[in-house]
Amino acid sequence: MMFIWAFVVGGLICVIGQLMFDILKLTPGHTLSILVVIGALLDGFGLYEPLIDFAGAGATVPITSFGNSLVHGAMQEAEQHGLIGVVTGMFEMTSSGITAAIIFGMIGAILFKPKG
Repeated sequence: MMFIWAFVVGGLICVIGQLMFDILKLTPGHTLSILVVIGALLDGFGLYEPLIDFAGAGATVPITSFGNSLVHGAMQEAEQHGLIGVVTGMFEMTSSGITAAIIFGMIGAILFKPKG
């Protein structure tokens, strides 16, 4: 049953993003930014962790999880280290994902002919 809920929740997040493209005519950058902010707000109000417990990868794989990670790391480190923990916590929680995106983007650009 966990796989079904992961598929449904992840699919709904993607549907929301697609509707933002099609109906609101937002650019990909605007859509991604809004989804990251929604994930951050949900974590700030304590609603994203229950969603992760319910849907698993359906909530951790989409871009909304990046906003969740930013806020979650900032709040966790702020409790321990104060104001400086806000900045270090954001980067501590998301650095591996950002690094992987940069490395795999570079590999993709080397292996394939980029347009533009």
